[in-house]
Amino acid sequence: MSIYDISVTISEDTHVYPGDAGARITPTKQISKGRAYNLSALHLGSHVGTHVDAPRHFFQGAQTVDALPLDVLMGEAWVCHFPDVDAITDEALAGAGIPPGAERLLIRTRNSGLWRKRGFQEDFAYLTPEAARWMVARGIKLVGFDYLSLEKYGVRQAGAHMALLGAGVIILEGIDLSQVTPGDYELVCLPLKLKDGDGAPARAVLVKR
Repeated sequence: MSIYDISVTISEDTHVYPGDAGARITPTKQISKGRAYNLSALHLGSHVGTHVDAPRHFFQGAQTVDALPLDVLMGEAWVCHFPDVDAITDEALAGAGIPPGAERLLIRTRNSGLWRKRGFQEDFAYLTPEAARWMVARGIKLVGFDYLSLEKYGVRQAGAHMALLGAGVIILEGIDLSQVTPGDYELVCLPLKLKDGDGAPARAVLVKR
């Protein structure tokens, strides 16, 4: 059995989407300063690092992150790889050999290499709204993407998010698939259980048996 940690490490240097809150980690008790233990205070945006988007992210009154079904967040997942494109289209997905009946789809792009660069990168690959609607029509229940957003940077209308979240599809963003080859895996993805949350940081791993 092989386990792949596809989560990015949360630190004050972690890439942050412009306008979002990043991470601030402040020691409050330190052994080095005479305390009996170490303790830290965390200040985190709900979409920092590897995170899950709940429908509440774009739809008021919709399902929140603490109510997301665990049987969707865990289970068989298919990883597909698009190394040389900027836009993931419905045509690209249709030709990617995704198995019929797949419910969890993780998309690896050149974005997985962006995590090694310093600071947020605006030129990341993205998912088109047409591709999002293709996923909904295929019965996909969870979509994973390897940067902080699956939406094209700078667009005014978040068509891909609206299509997916409006259909109840869970979005997992900010994953790192650089060490993962295409194929089938078992996904374990558990976001923090934030009451009424629009999203939450998550630890996500893939298991290959």
